[in-house]
Amino acid sequence: MTQDDINQPEWKKPENWTSGSKWLRVYFSHVDSRTIVPKQIPWQGWTFNLAKSRGVAWLMVCILGSVLLTILIGTIIIVSVM
Repeated sequence: MTQDDINQPEWKKPENWTSGSKWLRVYFSHVDSRTIVPKQIPWQGWTFNLAKSRGVAWLMVCILGSVLLTILIGTIIIVSVM
């Protein structure tokens, strides 16, 4: 059995996804080896496997990067208006 044979059934298990609206669900699986997995609705892209420390780290990098980029753009706008 390969890791791909393990990952796909793990991805399909409803208990590995948070409850609620299908487009807001978050994935948690200690058995799935992937850090980033496709969303259940394909056009929504990908999500992080938050049961893996790498998935949490990447999520934090994305959040921090977004905040820093927003601050940088805001600063540029303010400086250019003055």
